[in-house]
Amino acid sequence: MAGKNERQRRQARERYRRQQQQRAERQRQVRKRWVTGISAVAAAGLIAALLVVFLPGGSGKHASASASKSAKASSSASAAAVAEPAHHCTYTAATPVAKKVSFPPAAPDYTASYQATLHTNLGPMTFDLLNSKATCTVNSFAHLAEAGYFDNTQCHRMLTSGIYVLQCGDPYATATTHLTCSSTSKAGKGTPGYEFASENLTGATYPAGTVAMANNGTATSNGSQFFIVYKDSTSGLSPSYTPFATVSSGLDIVQNVAKDGYSCQYSQADGGGGPPKEKVIIESVTIKKT
Repeated sequence: MAGKNERQRRQARERYRRQQQQRAERQRQVRKRWVTGISAVAAAGLIAALLVVFLPGGSGKHASASASKSAKASSSASAAAVAEPAHHCTYTAATPVAKKVSFPPAAPDYTASYQATLHTNLGPMTFDLLNSKATCTVNSFAHLAEAGYFDNTQCHRMLTSGIYVLQCGDPYATATTHLTCSSTSKAGKGTPGYEFASENLTGATYPAGTVAMANNGTATSNGSQFFIVYKDSTSGLSPSYTPFATVSSGLDIVQNVAKDGYSCQYSQADGGGGPPKEKVIIESVTIKKT
């Protein structure tokens, strides 16, 4: 009898041990599913946040996240730091191509000084190009100017509230084009067939007289479009747009055009602002290199 009772007690202990193991395993599975669920929710939230940060609101080049048809961006649109002046530049293919042009040389003249003169229908504007701080951008701008890329184009967007800029540099906006605020308009969406990384963003500010690159919200989407700041816009623009020049003369041309505002208004979904009432036509650009 004693042996039988002992076996029953051992069997009871074994059943209890197995029950405890099974219960512990079920608890681990529940905890695992709960943690996985939380992780999935967190990951989904992170992805959604990244999409909000990185996805542009339009298909072209915007000067700002809230005030330009073609380049929504945020402070996240920053490139990895590059030692300047750069000794090598990388340009990669991009579309749509507004006007066919070759890629700039990969080896920039990083020791040179450059000055650009925009000959416009309203008079000349002169830029001092910041070659020692934005070498690859200056290399591209000078290349496009010398190739006649900007000739007979008009500045397609004026912003007059919060951000005070005139955006130019897209051959889709020809000198004779009647610019409209239709979402189907090509103006503001063109590239030179290549794009490149941002530069000179650390501590970047945008006082009056700054000339900076427009982009589509990523740090590698610079092309040909640029904007001229005619009134301090530092508080409205995050350091996401490469400052590559300063206006040394002719800023009053843009300031006077801004007084008349724009002829129509792009939707907020397209960034706001609009074509300036008074056309600003870039007839040609000459580069002086020393």
